[in-house]
Amino acid sequence: MPPQTHNILSSFFFIVAVAVVNLTLTAAATATSSGDLPAFREAPAFRNGRECPKTTWSSALEKNSYNPSLIHIAMTLDATYLRGSVAGVFSVLQHASCPENIVFHFIATHRRAELRRVIAATFPYLSFHLYHFDTNLVRGKISYSIRRALDQPLNYARIYFANLLPAGVRRIIYFDSDLIVVDDVAKLWGINLGRHVVGAPEYCHANFTNYFTQKFWSNPAFTASFRGRKPCYFNTGVMVIDLGRWREGKYTEKVEHWMRVQKRYRIYELGSLPPFLLVFAGDVERVEHRWNQHGLGGDNLVGLCRDLHPGHVSLLHWSGKGKPWLRLDSKRPCPLDSLWAPYDLFRHSSLFSDS
Repeated sequence: MPPQTHNILSSFFFIVAVAVVNLTLTAAATATSSGDLPAFREAPAFRNGRECPKTTWSSALEKNSYNPSLIHIAMTLDATYLRGSVAGVFSVLQHASCPENIVFHFIATHRRAELRRVIAATFPYLSFHLYHFDTNLVRGKISYSIRRALDQPLNYARIYFANLLPAGVRRIIYFDSDLIVVDDVAKLWGINLGRHVVGAPEYCHANFTNYFTQKFWSNPAFTASFRGRKPCYFNTGVMVIDLGRWREGKYTEKVEHWMRVQKRYRIYELGSLPPFLLVFAGDVERVEHRWNQHGLGGDNLVGLCRDLHPGHVSLLHWSGKGKPWLRLDSKRPCPLDSLWAPYDLFRHSSLFSDS
């Protein structure tokens, strides 16, 4: 074979191989919109130690009775972030001292039967319940923001936990779908909220004025909402919420109020975070920063790599545009994405089959 022909064929096969890889990675990242949901390997069974109290979750929820031995965690489920949600659940169970005493409460808008099957097949021993979130609850209340992902109705479901979950669930930990827990979640569950409704790590060094527009800060009627408080930024991707106090204080209505104000006056640019800040900033039970090492996905526009904040780490959170599973699949990971990879149960399709 002439050298020129050999070189041409080699280049051709290289291009084909690259195209196959790219197509495979694209299919894995976008298996969301049209076909089947992503497939996952079955997680191992995680069992309680002898020191864990024996309890069941289903009867407690059916009777709306409070069971102090259970830890309740809420997460949203959708096709786009399912891979991240599965990794998050896996990480919680792997590091929990009493994994069988954890109940997951999943919120979804579409494809609930399929999502239920995926979770049940991936975690056969998991105690969980799946709830329908009616997007009509936020119809006409969501304003466009700087990133489309922030405008999805499911991003606002955390406002309605008190309505969606049974009365027997008096406290909930909310986790975003782009994080992993590397510590015993019972430590977070056990924090004393005192008189507060919400507990979360606060970041008072952040420039709080940046979260609202000049139209907000120039209106005394708006700024009066912070009177008597020293507001600080907190990330709503990790929160401990007292649902009993939330219900009593009608906090869903309070957050919705600011969503309506936003529709009329455009007082902020960022999705569901600012109305939470307007209601709770400066009135949050402070949680150690180790429980939300956030921002690992970069900013909301570019998603550049970032380092960890100084201090201990109990939870890694890829908030921002860059998600670890997409960067790993694209072969352009950030250094910290390697910490997420061991919790990834995604079943990769083989590039070449034996048939």
